Order: sequence, then structure tokens, then C-alpha cells
Amino acid sequence: MTLDTSKPAVAVLGPGGVGGLLAALLSRAGHRVICVAREETAHQLRGSGIAVRSSQFGDFTAAVEADTELREPVAACFVTVKQTTLDTALTRLPPAVLGDALLVPLLNGVEHPATLRARYRPDRVVAGVIRVESSRPAPAAGTHDGPVVIEHGSPFAEIDLASATSPPAEVESLASVLSSAGVTARVAEDENRILWAKLAFLAPFALLTTRYGAPLGEVRTRHHEELQALVAETTSVSRACGAPVDAAATLARYAAFPDEAKSSMQRDAEADRPLELDAIGGALLRAADRHAVPAPVTARLLRELRAAGH
Repeated sequence: MTLDTSKPAVAVLGPGGVGGLLAALLSRAGHRVICVAREETAHQLRGSGIAVRSSQFGDFTAAVEADTELREPVAACFVTVKQTTLDTALTRLPPAVLGDALLVPLLNGVEHPATLRARYRPDRVVAGVIRVESSRPAPAAGTHDGPVVIEHGSPFAEIDLASATSPPAEVESLASVLSSAGVTARVAEDENRILWAKLAFLAPFALLTTRYGAPLGEVRTRHHEELQALVAETTSVSRACGAPVDAAATLARYAAFPDEAKSSMQRDAEADRPLELDAIGGALLRAADRHAVPAPVTARLLRELRAAGH
């Protein structure tokens, strides 16, 4: 199936903070959007849609379709679940139904493209990274009426796409679809580079905000030396993996986020949900070990978080 800009059907697996925002933006732009989720969420989406609260995109409600499994071909499918639920979630995407759709994981870490290429057509998997602060607050106890609410907190929503296997023209077309919906979308040449650029930024942000239970502004001030040390480690590992990331540019990017910004890992910890420690910190340490790059601060933070019951 060829993706073009004539408003093709798009699926979103996991309409949480990231997936819900994308689903709503694509729906508002006129696309037919099918959200694939658990029955309770699917029922809520079918009945009331998605309500976005955003200073960048405004407040609006978008109608979407929803099901517990993908049952028809689509032009593209965004995978926006957490790594901790990926295996279970993928059972909702039968390879035979997905067919030749572009499959775009917007997941944390660097190891998931290989997992998806082993399960689906390798030439249809497009690596992607998203930079955004967006969350889906838990509804009040006993209340599941009304739309799924998405709170978009950052003054940007940026996606980089790259694929070592997919046709470049189709990846460019997908970026155009996202851009038409309001997302800042770019196509890069090297998927390894975009994945590591994201991880080099995300790992310090996630590990430090979660370890200290503090928003980014406090981490930037009270834990600045640790932040610098972690960025030095992550960028050193990225260089060893053939995807050099600039440490100074990575540190500067934190300034684009508001002081009250929280990582998704910190939000998960606050809600007592499983953390993506292995996908983020574990993947970083595995790469460091493969290339004999010291990463003592990362290792210590992982130990401390696990010792705290995470």
C-alpha cells in the first residue's frame, strides 16, 4: 500500500500521551484514524473521542475509530506503547492484516527496530523518534465517561524518521502527512543516529527525574553535575556505536523544556506503573559493555532505582 497525502487511513497502537496526541492531530487534519487499544479504552474512544489540551495546538476534541485489534489494511501504523507492554500489544497487530503498511515505532531505546523487523516485513519498518511532553492523565476512580484526555505540555512536537530498509519516497510521504497535521516532521538518512540522539538525551532526563522524584528544572539546577556526567556517558556510548552525538548540543536541548517538565518514566513511577528501565538504561549499559565504554553513573542510577523497587 502506498502512502500519499490524500488523507489515508492511519492506525495508532497505544493511544496514550504520545499516541493519543498523534491520533487527535491526524483526525483533525482529516485522516481516518483507527486506535488499537484495550477494550475499555477502545469503548471510551468510540463513544467520546480524544480531548487535547495544548498551548501549541489549542484545545479540541477529535473523533477516532477504535478496536482491540487491527482488522483491515491501513497506510501506516504508529506503535506508541511503552516498551514494557510491547510484546503483548503487538498481538493486536496481526502481520497478515498489517501487510505492506509502514510500521513506525515511536518507542524509547535503540533495540526495538530489530524486534519489529523480525516479526513484520523488514522493508516496512521505519525507525522514528518523537520529542514531546504529552501525557494521558488517569481518569478519576469510577469515571470512564467522556473523551480520553491528552495533556500536551511542551511547546513543540517533533518527529524524526529514518529507515535502512524502507523506500525513501514513502518515508518522505509519511513525513508530509505528519507535517500537514501540525507535527514538525523530518526525514534523516541514518536511523542509528536518530535513535542514539534521542537516547543520549532521554536517558539522563528519565533516570535523574525518576531517581530524585523531581521535575527537569530542579534536575538542571540541584543535580547539574550528575546531568553533565550522564550526558558525557551517553554521548560517549553513542560515538562508540557509530552514531556520534554532541554533548554540548544535548545539554542545550534541555533548556527548551519548561522547568516543570517530567519524564514519562517519572510519571510512570508516580503512578506505580512498570518502568522502562531496561529499554532505556539497560540498552545503554549493554551497548557500553559491547564497546568497553565506562558508564558508572548510569549503572549506579539503575542500581538505585531497582533497589527502590522499580
